[in-house]
Amino acid sequence: MLALNPKEGAQGTNILRSMYDPVKAAILAAIGEHGELAFSDLRAEVEARTPASMWESASVGWYTTTVKLDLEARGLIERVPRSSPQLLRLGG
Repeated sequence: MLALNPKEGAQGTNILRSMYDPVKAAILAAIGEHGELAFSDLRAEVEARTPASMWESASVGWYTTTVKLDLEARGLIERVPRSSPQLLRLGG
């Protein structure tokens, strides 16, 4: 599937659906549980909420960032304005 990027003019990234779906579910569950979540904590949340076998030959950081950007582009999550570090919350 094509994972979108919220940056105007940026190209999407091809990603396996079998990786996308569990990472998406983990991100949405983690943000939903916490209300707001620092981007720096997102990788650990995804790793804890997905099977360890997913990461034997794949980068949890790359997949987390790629799916996070796609979810932002689709409006499912958003960055909290003027937050440092970057905080994420469920979209609209």
